[in-house]
Amino acid sequence: MKMRSLKFLLSALMVCGALTVTVHAADKVIIGTFGESLPVQMAAHEGKLAEATGWNVDWRKFASGTDVIAAMASGDVALAELGSSPFAIGATQGVDIEAFMLDFVIGESESLIVRNGAGIKSLADLKGKRVATPLGSTAHFSLMGALNHAGIAENDLTIMGMPPDQITAAWQQEAIDAAFVWPPAQTEILKTGTRLVGADKVAEWGYPTFNVWVVNKKFAAANKDSLIAFMKAVDAANLDYLQNMDAWTADSAQVKAIAAQTGAAPETVVDSLKGYKFLPLSEQLEPAWMGGGIAKAVKDTAAFLKSAGRIDQAADDYSQSVNVDYLKAAVK
Repeated sequence: MKMRSLKFLLSALMVCGALTVTVHAADKVIIGTFGESLPVQMAAHEGKLAEATGWNVDWRKFASGTDVIAAMASGDVALAELGSSPFAIGATQGVDIEAFMLDFVIGESESLIVRNGAGIKSLADLKGKRVATPLGSTAHFSLMGALNHAGIAENDLTIMGMPPDQITAAWQQEAIDAAFVWPPAQTEILKTGTRLVGADKVAEWGYPTFNVWVVNKKFAAANKDSLIAFMKAVDAANLDYLQNMDAWTADSAQVKAIAAQTGAAPETVVDSLKGYKFLPLSEQLEPAWMGGGIAKAVKDTAAFLKSAGRIDQAADDYSQSVNVDYLKAAVK
C-alpha cells in the first residue's frame, strides 16, 4: 500500500470509525498479530490470555503493519502487535493508539534473503535486481536502511511491495531475486535462498527495528485491569522461554502449542524463536526501551521515512505515543 494512499485511508477511517471501549467478559476483543512463532502464541493457544483478561479473544492475523494501522483506525481492532516503522507512520498520521509494552527486538527474524542463482553476493549486487518486501513494514525500513548504508539509490533496483504470502509465491516462480521478510515466508524462501543480512546487522548501521504492543487509548483507559492482566500473561510466556530455552525443543509442549496456533512446523518454530530478543517486563522501563529509547527510535524512524519520501511529515516528539503507566502497574 502506498504511503500517500494510506494517509487518505486513515483520515477517512478516523472520521467514520468508532470503537466500543468498555468490554465485558462476553464481548469479543479482536487482537491483531502477524502469526509469527512467539511465546505469546503458546499462551494464546492454551487460552491463558483469554482466561487472564476475561475477554472473548478473537486472534486476527494480518499480513503487514499498514493493515494493522488501518484496522485500528477503523475501530475494528482494540490492540495489536505493530512494528516500529508502521507504528511511526500511524503515530505521525494521528491514529489514536499508544505503545504500552515491547513485543520483541528484531534480529535475524527479519532478513534479506537472496535467491540462489540470482547472482547476489553483496548489497552492491542488488543493483538492477527485483527485491520484494511488505511496504511500510519494519522489513521495508530495514531494506531502506541497508541500501542507504551501502550507498544504493532506490531507483538502482526494483522494490516490489508484496505481503509475505505473495512473496513466497513470487519466489517460487523466480519473479523476484531477493526479499526482506519475516517467517514463515522467510523460512520457506530460505530453502532455495541465502541470508545476506539480518535486521540485527542493519540496526548496527543505525536503523534499529522492533515490535511493540499497541492499544487504542480509550480502550486501554476503560479496560486497565484487563490490559495489565494481558501484559502479565504475555510476560509469563516470554519468561518461560527465556528461562528454559534448552527445553523448548520440537517435542516440547510449548513449541507444539505455538506450532498448532501458527501452523508452522515445530522444527521451524525452534529456529524462528532464535531470531527475536524478548525482554521481561521488569527490564522494559529502562531508558533504552520504554523509558525513552522507543520514543526516540520512532522519531528517528519517522524522520528517515520522511527523508526517503515515504511519509509527508514527521513529528518532533513521539513520547505521547508511548504510555508507561500500564507497564509500571504491571511490574509492581
